[in-house]
Amino acid sequence: MKIKQFEYKPLAHYSYAVVSNGEMAVIDPERNPNQYYDFAEANNAKITCVIETHPHADFVSSHLQIHKETGATIYNSEKLGADYPYKAFDEGDHISLGSVSLTAINTPGHSPDSITIVANEGDETALFTGDTLFIGDVGRPDLREEAGNLQAKREELAEMMYDTIHTKFRDLPDEALVYPTHGAGSLCGKSMSDANSSTLGNERLSNWAFKNRSKQEFIDTLLEGQPFIPSYFGYNVDVNKAGADNLNTAIESVPFAENVNATGLIVDVRDEEAFKKGHLEGSINIQAVSENAKFETWLGAIIKPEEEFTMVVDSKEVVEKLLQRVAKIGYEKQLKQVITPSKEHFVETGYLDLVDFKANPHKYTIVDVRNKSEVEEKTIFDSAISCPLNDLRDNANSIPTNKPIVVHCAGGYRSAAGSSILAKSLNDVKVFDLSEEVKQFN
Repeated sequence: MKIKQFEYKPLAHYSYAVVSNGEMAVIDPERNPNQYYDFAEANNAKITCVIETHPHADFVSSHLQIHKETGATIYNSEKLGADYPYKAFDEGDHISLGSVSLTAINTPGHSPDSITIVANEGDETALFTGDTLFIGDVGRPDLREEAGNLQAKREELAEMMYDTIHTKFRDLPDEALVYPTHGAGSLCGKSMSDANSSTLGNERLSNWAFKNRSKQEFIDTLLEGQPFIPSYFGYNVDVNKAGADNLNTAIESVPFAENVNATGLIVDVRDEEAFKKGHLEGSINIQAVSENAKFETWLGAIIKPEEEFTMVVDSKEVVEKLLQRVAKIGYEKQLKQVITPSKEHFVETGYLDLVDFKANPHKYTIVDVRNKSEVEEKTIFDSAISCPLNDLRDNANSIPTNKPIVVHCAGGYRSAAGSSILAKSLNDVKVFDLSEEVKQFN
C-alpha cells in the first residue's frame, strides 16, 4: 500500500492517493484533479475510485470531474444524499483496491454523513478520518444547521461526536496511522496540531477528545470557542453535494480585459502597497500575492456566495493562477470579469502619521478586525472597537465617524481588507490601515 498526501496550504487541506497493484483511490480531492492524474501516471496506476468522507464546507471537490474523466466510481455515505452518480459506502461496506481492503465506518459528529475510511493490507492499517478526527482535535459540529441534505443542530452533532470518538475507534489498533483532511489553520476545527499525521495510539494519549470526561463536559468543550463560519461554507456543502463543474471549462468562461474601469463590487487582489498607491474607487483589498495567504478563506468570508464581483489583478500573467484559487471555493460562478485597472480612474489611500498616532491615539477611532477569540486572548489597544473582519461589511455603519479611523489586525493582512471595506462604506471620514506597524504595539 502506497499512500501519498497532498497539501494545499491556504486552506490547510490534505487529500490522499492510495495505490496498490496498479489501482488507485483518491480521497477528498481538491478542485484541480491534475496532481492526482500525474501521480497515477507516475505510478502506472489507474484511478478506480474517488471517496468523499463528507460534503466539504471549506473547499470544492473534484470528485465528479474525476469520475467523468477517468470512469472512477464515486463512493460516499448514503446519508449524504448526493445528486451525482455514486455507490453507497457506509459501515460494513467494502472496496477492494489491489491487495488493499477499504472499509467504511460511519463517524458522525462534524456532519451527520461523515465516514472514516479504514485501509488494511496485512498488518498495516491507515485511517482516513476526514473532518472527524484531526491531529490533536476533532471536527467542529456547528456547520450543518442550515446546509446539506441532513441538517442537525450543533448540540446534536457534538453528542454524536462524543459517541463516535468513544465507540467507533475502540477496536482499531494503536499503530493505525491517522490521516485527516485538515491541519492547523483550517476553520473546520479550533486547536489542530501542526503535524500532518499521527497514530491512533498517540491520539488516544494526547488528543483532548479521548480524555476521560462526561458526555456533557465533552460537548461543552467542543462547542466552546469555535472560530467564525465564513459565508461560503454552506454554499460549498451544496456545491459538493451536487458535484462541481469541470474546472477548466468553468474558469475559461470568465472574461478578461486590460486597462479598464469597473463598477459594482470590486475585489482588488494586488498587494497592499500597490493598492494604496492607486485603486478603483470602492475596491476591497483581499490580497492574493502570497501562495500561502488565506485568500480563499477571506474572499469567501467577505464576499457572499450570491454576490457578483469583478477581480482586479496586476497583469494577464497571473490570471489563470488566481482563477484557480477563486474556483477552489466555487466563486468562479459569480466572478463577472477579471481586469487590470485603468489608472485614469485611480484613487489613492492616505498614509497614517504614525508619530501622531502613537502620541495621540485618543484622536482616532481604532477598529480591531481580529477574531473574537484573539481579542479575548490579548488586547492591543484598550480603546479599540472590536469588529471581526468577517462581520465588518454588515456592521460598518455602526463605526463612529467623528474621528479619523485606524484599522488593525495582528499582522497587517486583514487590516488591509478591513480598512478598504470601511473606506468603501463610510463617507466623509479618513480611514487608515495600521498594517504591519501593529507589531510595534504588540
